[in-house]
Order: sequence, then C-alpha cells, then structure tokens
Amino acid sequence: MPGSVSHHVSRVRTLYKKILQLHRALPLELKALGDQYVKDEFRRHKSVRPEEAQKFLQEWENYAAMLWEQAGQHAQNSSGQPRFGFHLSEEKLHALRDEQVGQLKELMDEATKPKRQFDILDDKEDKT
Repeated sequence: MPGSVSHHVSRVRTLYKKILQLHRALPLELKALGDQYVKDEFRRHKSVRPEEAQKFLQEWENYAAMLWEQAGQHAQNSSGQPRFGFHLSEEKLHALRDEQVGQLKELMDEATKPKRQFDILDDKEDKT
C-alpha cells in the first residue's frame, strides 16, 4: 500500500498549509499562538497509529472548515470585534484524555493573557 502512505502524507501537508493560511485572518496575537500550536500538534502526531491519525485529521479538518466559515463571516460583517472558535460541549470535554485537557488549559491561559507587548506609553507621562 505505498500509494496510501503517499496519499496520507499529501493530505496532512495540504491540511497543515491550509490551516496556516486560514490563520492569516486571525488577530496577530491569535495567529502567532495558533501557528505555534498547529506546528507542535502536527509534530507530536507524526508517528501515531492509523486510527488515531484519522481522528486527528478529522478534528483538524473540522477546525479548518469552522475557521474558514468564521473568517468569511467576519469579512462580510467587519464591524466590531471578530469572534473565532466555539464552546466545547460537555460530551467532547469528557471524551478528552487528561493530556488533552492540560493542553487545552495551557492554550486558554495563553490566549487570555494580557497583551503587554503592545502597550504604548502615553506621551503626556513624565519626560524629565
């Protein structure tokens, strides 16, 4: 089955590039965070069992479809703050392994950090 291996590799590469391309629609802070997370996750899943690989790809394909839809909605309705993502159901949360829950928590903490690197000092402050 050499053809199926090359098809799988091609599918993974195409999806990976598509996600990074879709991240261009995100606010800068989320793009940087998302790009790094995608790179880490795809590296982490390079040598998983075929069943796990299928589940992994399906979830990332769902993510890409959702992000494409939300980016399109934002482009059409560009007034206000863009909203990306969705809430996880109790069922999906309970289906996650402890390691995945930990990663999700780290991702949430990182995404909700204050954006200190973009703070600008007021010109009226002390200039002595």
